[in-house]
Amino acid sequence: QVQLVESGGGLVQAGESLRLSCVASGSTFSIDTMGWYRQAPAKQRELVATITSGGRTSYEDSVKGRFTISRDNAKNAVYLQMASLKPEDTAVYYCYAKRVYRPYWGQGTQVTVSS
Repeated sequence: QVQLVESGGGLVQAGESLRLSCVASGSTFSIDTMGWYRQAPAKQRELVATITSGGRTSYEDSVKGRFTISRDNAKNAVYLQMASLKPEDTAVYYCYAKRVYRPYWGQGTQVTVSS
């Protein structure tokens, strides 16, 4: 059992930045990949970024160069630094973790970017 809690969402104007945080608790040992997904209204949930326990990262093309994912294994935390935000980034952002081939999800945090 892994619990993921996100924080850091909010309302910002285009061009501004936000930093999302996610802290895992419970059975956090053996967590390998962590990451972020997002879901906009009337859209499917999409992968934003992932990071392995070894630090290998992957990004969705539309956020590449603007978003940076990082993690602190000692704190069981993963972060998403979002810069140059665009209205199209507006969505609920969900923290993700994989442990022993099983996925876990946070409840989501709303990010709204106004033009």
